[in-house]
Amino acid sequence: MKTKGFILILLFIASQYTTAQNIDIGGYVRNYTGVMFEQGDFSILQNTLNLDFTTSGDKVALKANPMLYHYNADSLSLTMRELYLDLYFDNFDIRIGKQQVVWGKADGAFITDVVSPLNLTEFLLPDFDEIRRGVNAVKFDYYLGNSTFEAIWIPNFTPTETPGAGSIWYVQPEFPVMPTFDWSKSSVNPSLENSELFIKYAALTSVIDFEFMGGYTWDDFPTMHVAKQVDMSTGAPVLTGLDITPQHHRLYLGGGSFSTQIKAFVLRGEAAYYNGKYFQTEDPFAVDALVEKDYLHYLVGLDFNLGNVKISSQFIQETIMDYEEGMLKAENENTMTFLARYDMLRETLHLELFSYIGLTNEDALIRPKITYDFDDSFSILLGANIFVGEEDGRFGQYGDNSMGYMKLKYSF
Repeated sequence: MKTKGFILILLFIASQYTTAQNIDIGGYVRNYTGVMFEQGDFSILQNTLNLDFTTSGDKVALKANPMLYHYNADSLSLTMRELYLDLYFDNFDIRIGKQQVVWGKADGAFITDVVSPLNLTEFLLPDFDEIRRGVNAVKFDYYLGNSTFEAIWIPNFTPTETPGAGSIWYVQPEFPVMPTFDWSKSSVNPSLENSELFIKYAALTSVIDFEFMGGYTWDDFPTMHVAKQVDMSTGAPVLTGLDITPQHHRLYLGGGSFSTQIKAFVLRGEAAYYNGKYFQTEDPFAVDALVEKDYLHYLVGLDFNLGNVKISSQFIQETIMDYEEGMLKAENENTMTFLARYDMLRETLHLELFSYIGLTNEDALIRPKITYDFDDSFSILLGANIFVGEEDGRFGQYGDNSMGYMKLKYSF
């Protein structure tokens, strides 16, 4: 109740302040309801209030984007998705504060788009602007003709958020014995030494758009350091205990992306090369069953129109360099995406099919949806998330979570 009261007071003050200070306010209200096909249970009952406050002058602009999520009967979550200040100069801009950063050319994949960590508590199902988490950062953009140089400094590390135990998206790891966890090294203390730095050079030409990027960052996912307790009293080693210490490690990465039009086709590509990434091995008696390897993540995509239908497809590969037998992750993991979109009734009715297809694990996530724009402010969306394939696959493991859903959205 106290949280509700605080939120109402905050919204009232904000509305009064915007009237007095000539601040533009926009956003949306959304109802989102999902029902699982197999059990008939509600997989999600969510109401969302998204507010977007903006004000700008010749040299300065300010944006605040709070979001309020109301789940089930009485669960409230208030987040500040973005809160930043823009400073404009003749040849460069500076953005200071909490912000989302979007890099790269990929659809539905994060390859060079790694500055903002992710919120994967609902897997890959939310809109991508809600999957990305804001980071406290200073962003510097310098403009020279059709080129842009960008540098981003992040003083405090923010990891990717994963599902908690009890969530339908939480997958319980299988252990040969019951483990104990030491969380003392799971966080990265904010300091100058522990800050992150990203740089990017982008150019827009008449033939090709391209970007080069690099980063000195932390792995968003913690490495699980495992200390094994082994009993040798019987003559043969017997595993008796596991002590697991999650810990984030530094990563160096470099990469780039491009996009070019060839007659009626748009060809896209994107790649990132990671140095210093840790991978688990299956050796049950190793002191710390980890190996450090370089890692390549890339895609090639093609966009075109087939009549009035927009088609897009991508091939994505994740490759571990200098691969060793016994690693738990496959040397190559191949995925394809497919998108088809058709707009009709004067672009008020939108039919869309988007799919992830796991070639390595023979699984898929199929996402059909239909959206009707009742008017400029109100839309109705009906869709489904269908998981198929092998249970050990990235998508097939959620086979029981296939669902239908509806979203009602009013924008203002």
